[in-house]
Amino acid sequence: MSLTTLAQPQGLPVPTEPETPTSKKEAPLNKPRPKSLLDRLLLAVPLTIALIFTLVPFYWMLLFAFRPAGSTSLVPWPITFDHFIKVWNGNGFGVFFLNSLYVAGVSLIISTVIGLLGGYALARFAFKGKSAFVLIMLCTQFIPGAMLLIPLFQVFNGLGLTNSLWALIISDTVFQLPLSLVLMAGFIRNVPIDLEEQAWVDGCSRFRAFITVVLPLLKPGIVAVGSFAFISAWNNFLFAIMFITSQDQFTIPVGLSYLLGEFGTDFGALAAGGVVAVVPVVAVFAYVQKYLVQGLSAGAVKG
Repeated sequence: MSLTTLAQPQGLPVPTEPETPTSKKEAPLNKPRPKSLLDRLLLAVPLTIALIFTLVPFYWMLLFAFRPAGSTSLVPWPITFDHFIKVWNGNGFGVFFLNSLYVAGVSLIISTVIGLLGGYALARFAFKGKSAFVLIMLCTQFIPGAMLLIPLFQVFNGLGLTNSLWALIISDTVFQLPLSLVLMAGFIRNVPIDLEEQAWVDGCSRFRAFITVVLPLLKPGIVAVGSFAFISAWNNFLFAIMFITSQDQFTIPVGLSYLLGEFGTDFGALAAGGVVAVVPVVAVFAYVQKYLVQGLSAGAVKG
């Protein structure tokens, strides 16, 4: 008896496997769920409240600065610049502005340069006491500046720097340096050392490799460190009121404090001085905000 293979009868359709739900094109699993009205309200309401709390003081300052004296309108109309002219010429804010710009600019340059060099040493070299040095620098940030006013005054008085803008530059730079060093070290660690080693193989010295290879990649970090140094020196009031006695050496924070009278205050002039103090900082941060975010995010990866 021979075994034969059963053949499929001709003319009959070959049965196929039934389609299963898995054979159909599956919808993407990561498709975002459309936000409901409640979700949008939960996001929009807190942001709106925070925005109102942030912008109302600025609007109030602009209102008093541009509103005519004696007016009680909630809209600055007609707009007047009398308060700005009075503050800039009569109260000497032109000189205060230049003094603040000088102190903040020099502090920014010194802090950034020393932060670059010191941060490179912390990021690329291993030496004894490195961890202790970093810890001590970070601990200095917890010391209030008011505790060091008397020692600093005695030092500057002995050096003949009292009533000098260099007293503010030195003190602002010293207090800003620890943060600049730690932040810059974190930024430099994010630059692969292989790039420098390739430059060394090509004949570059360490300094030249740093200038040509590492420095261009540190632009966001430099902007972040420089921005912190600038704003810290620009807003410093405590050292300026203690170390400066001549009106021609005042900075803007000290000049604003002298607009508060004993028996009355010219709120229009005070608001105009506040606008003069705020606008440069807002303009700088509006320009460098993208570099600032990149720098802070880069320095937060590791360090």
